[in-house]
Amino acid sequence: MDQTASGDTGGDGVAVSLAAGVELIRRKLRSIPGDPGVYRMIGGRGKVLYVGKARNLRKRVATYANAGRLPVRLQRMVAETRELEIVTTHTEVEALLLEANLIKTLKPHFNILLRDDKSFADILIAKDHDFPQILKHRGARKLKGDYYGPFASAGAVNRTITALQRAFLLRNCSDSVFASRSRPCLQYQIKRCSAPCVDRVDKAGYDALVLQAHAFLTGRTHAVQEELARQMQDASEVLEFERAAALRDRIKALTQIQSRQDINPVGIGNTDVIALAQEGGQSCVQVFFFRDGRNHGNRAYFPSHDRNAAASDIMSAFIGQFYDGRPAPKQILVSHDAAEAELLAEALAINAGHRVIVRRPQRGRLRRPLEHAVMNAHSALARRMSESASQRRLLEGLARTLTLDAAPERIEVYDNSHIQGENAVGAMIVAGAEGLNKAAYRKFNIRTVGGPAGDATAGDDYAMMREVLGRRFSRALKEDPDREDGAWPDLVVIDGGPGQLSAAVATLQELGIEDIELLAIAKGPDRNAGRERLHRPGRASFMLEPKDPVLYFLQRLRDEAHRFAIGTHRARRGKGMTASPLDEIPGIGARRKRSLLQHFGSAKAVAQAGLSDLEAVGGISGTVARKIYGHFHDER
Repeated sequence: MDQTASGDTGGDGVAVSLAAGVELIRRKLRSIPGDPGVYRMIGGRGKVLYVGKARNLRKRVATYANAGRLPVRLQRMVAETRELEIVTTHTEVEALLLEANLIKTLKPHFNILLRDDKSFADILIAKDHDFPQILKHRGARKLKGDYYGPFASAGAVNRTITALQRAFLLRNCSDSVFASRSRPCLQYQIKRCSAPCVDRVDKAGYDALVLQAHAFLTGRTHAVQEELARQMQDASEVLEFERAAALRDRIKALTQIQSRQDINPVGIGNTDVIALAQEGGQSCVQVFFFRDGRNHGNRAYFPSHDRNAAASDIMSAFIGQFYDGRPAPKQILVSHDAAEAELLAEALAINAGHRVIVRRPQRGRLRRPLEHAVMNAHSALARRMSESASQRRLLEGLARTLTLDAAPERIEVYDNSHIQGENAVGAMIVAGAEGLNKAAYRKFNIRTVGGPAGDATAGDDYAMMREVLGRRFSRALKEDPDREDGAWPDLVVIDGGPGQLSAAVATLQELGIEDIELLAIAKGPDRNAGRERLHRPGRASFMLEPKDPVLYFLQRLRDEAHRFAIGTHRARRGKGMTASPLDEIPGIGARRKRSLLQHFGSAKAVAQAGLSDLEAVGGISGTVARKIYGHFHDER
């Protein structure tokens, strides 16, 4: 490539008129060749305003010199232009590739921009251990093992891993957790793991499970099911009914995996389906991934563009930027014809190393998945337009601050409240795109820690956090293991520092859950608001600017959790003040309680009474007297 740069800039902060911008472009036209290439419009302080490509640079740039024929948006761009740079290329395809790369890198204000362009996640079956781990992987494929993907979202990966665990019983725990196990974890109990950590399966048996998972992930679904069916039949014939039942459950899990594929057209192979919806000057592009004929999920994008941008231009710009840095599949189905579709397909083929077809099916079997994608695009756009703009901006800002895959749809915030361990409670609040979801709030009466002041376990905040999270997610694993009800959080926020965060990480690892994002918020010195320190697993702690809107948002969430926890604690403490120890004895109702108190005068006297004294009370039989005596005797 040859690069030519020319400039005639004014002073910073000086507005350049439209006439001056046109004059600048006309002067530069004298030295611009008629070759293919890319041009950049540059404004004050070196800010890139626009990046474009052309088969003939001279002709394309000349269109900006006729200001009267330009739309208002481009007139404004020309008026702001202080410099023009060009890069010539050998072909127009090369110019298209360079344009997409520069737009993604420079993010010019006047271009159609693909926002929220996160990398996609893969499934990795690691091969650096005798018993391979199945896990989510993002980034360069440098680890030893087999990769499957890409998947459209972290959620799609998580759901697929969960389904694969049900069908193939592969472990998802880290190597350190694996090495420290002395008994099977909850994943084994709910039939999601074969427990190689405690020798419930030998290496040969586990390797067979890995091979079956590989066959399934590469499209050989029927072969896997037929093999499992044969094994089930063999087990039944030799009267190994427990093993046959386990194989039956795995076959059922495989069937459910395939039935949950929303649309799985025969013969679709490796295809991306891209659908565009437009309304009110906004756009949504929905992308569905199919790999080896299997639906790998979908993701919605909301590109930034002029409200009058044509659908063909949006589709072309999106595809060019979307596949910059990632290979395209052999086939791309689109809902709208892309501008310069043939040129685009040629550029994609160069990047991918194989032929790429970009087509818009009008009928036949490929029309159905496209219609489904269009419907999803319209639904996603309608949801976005109906959401609170300020709340959405806060969630997107939080995602950027914490480097999350996407803006969290459900945030759970946890806090504990107690007085020296007494009447300890845990509280969970929930927030999302619609704000606080008070119907989803939960309280936890702490059971396993806490006690009278001075007790060794009183006030153990770490143990309280472990209990609350353990109960919350143990129940989630049992009630909604496939995460289909929308009750699993994208982000868990904890009021506390690195100690509370470590307790949370350890608790989730114990349950075999390693894909939930965690954040701990530690109060600043002297509990000053604005000086909070944020802690994330595997990262150094950091602080936000005191006036950062994301910090305000996190403070409000923390304060709401604190308010809910304190209110719950006060309610429990108030109830405890009026409660009687007699209330805890099964079978002691209001009438017997009244008889005991009238006879002895107080609950303390009842507790100190002998068995014969209790039997002397009217309405208290010998059996009930022994129950009362045993209750207080055991507690001493």
